[in-house]
Amino acid sequence: MFPIEVFVTYTLACLLLVISPGPDNLLAIGRGLSQGRMAAVMSGVSSGAGILFHVIAATFGLTLLIQTSEVAFYAVKLVGAAYLIWLGVKVLRTKNLFSLEPAKKQSLTTIFSTGFLSAALNPKPGIFVLAFVPQFVNPNLGSVTIQMIGYGVWFAILTAIGFSLMGVFSSQLFKWLKDKPKLVSGLNIGAGVTFVSSGLAVAFMKQ
Repeated sequence: MFPIEVFVTYTLACLLLVISPGPDNLLAIGRGLSQGRMAAVMSGVSSGAGILFHVIAATFGLTLLIQTSEVAFYAVKLVGAAYLIWLGVKVLRTKNLFSLEPAKKQSLTTIFSTGFLSAALNPKPGIFVLAFVPQFVNPNLGSVTIQMIGYGVWFAILTAIGFSLMGVFSSQLFKWLKDKPKLVSGLNIGAGVTFVSSGLAVAFMKQ
């Protein structure tokens, strides 16, 4: 059902997507710098859970509904865009996503919910999953549903591991960035702009 040559190609494609800069891996990196390794891992896992949400939604038709129903599409789009823009404005105001100063520890529940909502409320991953994963599904090899879930779960696992590693190893940058406050400020501004621009991109998405 999962030919090795197809699975390897799919894995490489997923890894390229995971390392591409985006709001979710920036969250994990920011957690690693300001909250520590455990927070980075939790942020990565929450993003993987958000991808898994889109996989399940796409497999069982919710994403298709969003694509075909104008009301559902705009409702999800506006909520997702508003959340991403809110995160971006928050980062721009506080400039503490990337912080080298002792930061108030957030609970793992808060870290998880922030990462999960960032991924789950953004309709772009859902549309992407619906367009990307089926390219590797072959109805002649068995249940399309099982193949969709299998490939989707693997994508979610790779996302969780990749983002977690980015966050964990970002803590190694602490000493290098310690004497570069302007660079840290620039990273925060860049992250805030990334969140806001991602939210605007979602807001102007067409069905």
